[in-house]
Amino acid sequence: MFDSLSNRLQDVFRTLRGEGRLSEPVVESALREIRMALLEADVNFKVVKAFVDRVRERAIGQDVLRSLTPAQHVVKIVRDELVALFGDAPGGLRPDAGTPRVVLLLGLQGSGKTTTAAKLATWLTKQGRHPLLTSTDVRRPAAIEQLNVLGRQAGLRVFDPAGEMDPVARASGAMTEARNLGYDVVVVDTAGRLHIDDALMHELTAIRDAVQPSDALYVADAMTGQDAIKSAGEFNRQIGVTGVVLTKLDGDARGGAALSVVAVVGVPIAFVGLGERLVDLEPFQADRLVSRVPSRRSIRTMPGGSSRSCAATISRWRISGRS
Repeated sequence: MFDSLSNRLQDVFRTLRGEGRLSEPVVESALREIRMALLEADVNFKVVKAFVDRVRERAIGQDVLRSLTPAQHVVKIVRDELVALFGDAPGGLRPDAGTPRVVLLLGLQGSGKTTTAAKLATWLTKQGRHPLLTSTDVRRPAAIEQLNVLGRQAGLRVFDPAGEMDPVARASGAMTEARNLGYDVVVVDTAGRLHIDDALMHELTAIRDAVQPSDALYVADAMTGQDAIKSAGEFNRQIGVTGVVLTKLDGDARGGAALSVVAVVGVPIAFVGLGERLVDLEPFQADRLVSRVPSRRSIRTMPGGSSRSCAATISRWRISGRS
């Protein structure tokens, strides 16, 4: 993921590095290429316009144009603005929460909520926490069974009261169970639909009001692009979202969802899913993502005049920094 965007930006940077001195026409030409690269990566067009305007304002300043290394200045400006797209909020869960902490997972059907619930509980266990899982998706018994199976695989406790088919009662029961048995986090998997409807929102509102979550995470399939962003915005408007979990970030999606979500929805990316294993969920770190875009140190001229990027040797972006 992001390989195509990274390659396009490499080409732009390489062209700039070939210029002894930069002029406004050269910068404008580079900005046009950057604009096209971002649009082709499925970044929201309003986000692209604002991004290019900010880069232009900084890049055509006289201090940059008259610098001995103007291309390096422009590369740094682009990278800084990419990081700024994600906001200043750190990844992971919010620092303030009661006990037990309640994490409510929201999203459309097929986005990966149930798997994410198990992954998040696995991550919490590694942080020394004691999570309890429960599913309120009573319309899809397979979802409840899937969570039970994943819980057994990971050695996690799943609250699944036999015969209880009321979503709010299941969520409230999990809270009581956590308090009685000493679990300090409750992860609530909720139902989804193929589209947003009133019945879904009423159900989610009732669950939210019953458990008072400290974190309401919208789970979005990164491969759905701007549709995921539009849905996240609607969930945020009606339910209230504190963060986004982007799943399938290791796939072949163009990446625009990740670059648009903070600016469009107004909430940070909390976690990203990087694979199918239960351990493949990690807190989002903007600087690690932007490191996929080559810096002045990662673009080197090789014998024969060819160039290569250190990023090109990485087959898959891993937030953990492992190659």
